Amino acid sequence: MSKLKEICHDADVCVVGGGLGGMMTAISAARQGARVALMHDRPVLGGNASSEIRMWISGAGTRVPNLMETGIIEEMIIENMYRNPSRNWSIWDSVLYEMVRFEKNIDLILNCTCNDADMQDGAIKSVRGFQLTTYTWHTVCAKLFVDCSGDSILSTLTGAEFRLGRESKKEYGEEFAVDVADNKTMGMSLMLTAREMPYKTEYIPPKWAYTFKTEEDMKFRPLEQLTKLNTNYYWIELGGDQDQIGDTESIRDEELRIAFGVWDHIKNQKDYGADNWQLEWVGFLPGKRESRRYVGDYTLTQQDVVSGGHFDDEVAYGGWQIDDHKPGGFKLNYQEALHKLKLTEPYGIPYRCLYSVNIPNLMFAGRNISASHIAFSSTRVMATIALMGQAVGTAAAMAVREGLTPRQVGEQRIRALQAQLMEDDCFLPHIRREIAALSRRARLTAEDGGDVQVLHNGIERTIWGEDNGYYCQLGHAITYTFDKPEQISEYRLVLDSDLDRESMEGEPQLLRLPMINNRAMGYHNMTFGFPRTMVKCFHIDILNEEGMWETVADVRDNHQRLLRGPIGRAAKAVRFVPLETWGKPSAHLFAFEVR
Repeated sequence: MSKLKEICHDADVCVVGGGLGGMMTAISAARQGARVALMHDRPVLGGNASSEIRMWISGAGTRVPNLMETGIIEEMIIENMYRNPSRNWSIWDSVLYEMVRFEKNIDLILNCTCNDADMQDGAIKSVRGFQLTTYTWHTVCAKLFVDCSGDSILSTLTGAEFRLGRESKKEYGEEFAVDVADNKTMGMSLMLTAREMPYKTEYIPPKWAYTFKTEEDMKFRPLEQLTKLNTNYYWIELGGDQDQIGDTESIRDEELRIAFGVWDHIKNQKDYGADNWQLEWVGFLPGKRESRRYVGDYTLTQQDVVSGGHFDDEVAYGGWQIDDHKPGGFKLNYQEALHKLKLTEPYGIPYRCLYSVNIPNLMFAGRNISASHIAFSSTRVMATIALMGQAVGTAAAMAVREGLTPRQVGEQRIRALQAQLMEDDCFLPHIRREIAALSRRARLTAEDGGDVQVLHNGIERTIWGEDNGYYCQLGHAITYTFDKPEQISEYRLVLDSDLDRESMEGEPQLLRLPMINNRAMGYHNMTFGFPRTMVKCFHIDILNEEGMWETVADVRDNHQRLLRGPIGRAAKAVRFVPLETWGKPSAHLFAFEVR
């Protein structure tokens, strides 16, 4: 019996791991009414996107125009734009912390490492973790468990089926697979950050750092990777031919020797124009790409990714390239170390990839979903993971509420799950959102005389050559008119947050990234602005039963894309009146609904 303090938590949904996948799972489940416990082994949230690792958030929208991910991930990134215009890492951490810590229904347990699980009748009954800061054991009992730990810790603790390594070509018929299956993976990377100063700086490397004196020593790194000081040095990568879990500490030690040696080479061994650059930060926690992947009812493959993945149970999408880093990492020739295939269209991710094939109350969202190694090389990026997290959290809450297993949600309630995700601003490429019946039967008009029926087409973004939105003059109303007074419960708006960030000020290559790493002189005092397309001020009015217009919502400092607000009144008409944007001369919106 432990002599240390023990705390027990009772939840509907327990999420293990607080990277973006775990965060989105927890937030979405909580917003759907589930009681959530989130156990995370670090002091900050965000995983690879946190200040501890500092990897950029990438996804389909980073590579393909009009495919930027929405839902909670866009809400989080926009909040950071608004609160953190200079892209400060500490403020970023605080935004992530706030979104979880102060979300109703979430019990956040930080600095707590999950290391045990109790099973009952083949299902998970509880998990246990040790919190280093308080020397306390935490046990979480729940109905459903979601593993977003990255390393899939619950696989070894519960007996859930998983895979590790690369499949052979013959297993799934994948062109890019290896000839003979093995346990090798992509490596982990250690980031460093540099800052340009207005004067020359010196650098004295530690004695234990490697020395790369000549171009021959760095022959596997293309010159542009060394002269492009704005990079995040993702290519300091090792460990793919080792144990990605058991060897993490020794891999980290080796990467530190390389990182400090690489900076020595850039600063002292060759002239790369780095005289005024100084080393600002080196990560001591490597960012992992790959370890265990769970087995679900379906395994996503290369063919699904390349063909556009049309699935009846689509709940998320990807679009990042097939991006398979070879196991040797830094030790390999750069061209040999990567295998990339750019995609031009999104592919759907089926719900069947997000729950365990043999543990009935286990789900997962992250780089551990049910996918082949080649398909995983595309799904592993964080914006895609965030979409899967929101899908899993929404499904988990639905399962708890309706007394279903995750598998039964897919078999019996997939349409309801998809509808809820789209209601919450998650784009599903192969499905159109259904408009509320009250909005469909009302007459929708614009005061400036335009055709506003596009707001009913069920696509809430610009994509595939179609704008799918309406430009409205400021001060002019868009109005729903009813044949007789109707009871209106709420309004719903989807505004234009400029998903491709084309209207923002700043360095174009950085605008799609919620954070930046290295800072040239021009970036020191740069503020990145805010999407000028966003509507900042507006009001919602109703025409009451006495025939008088009455304002029911007066919003003066909006900075979000998805907005819902209560009305709770009978009305003959409801109108939206945009008053001001963040810089554009007219308002642009993708949806205005009443129900």
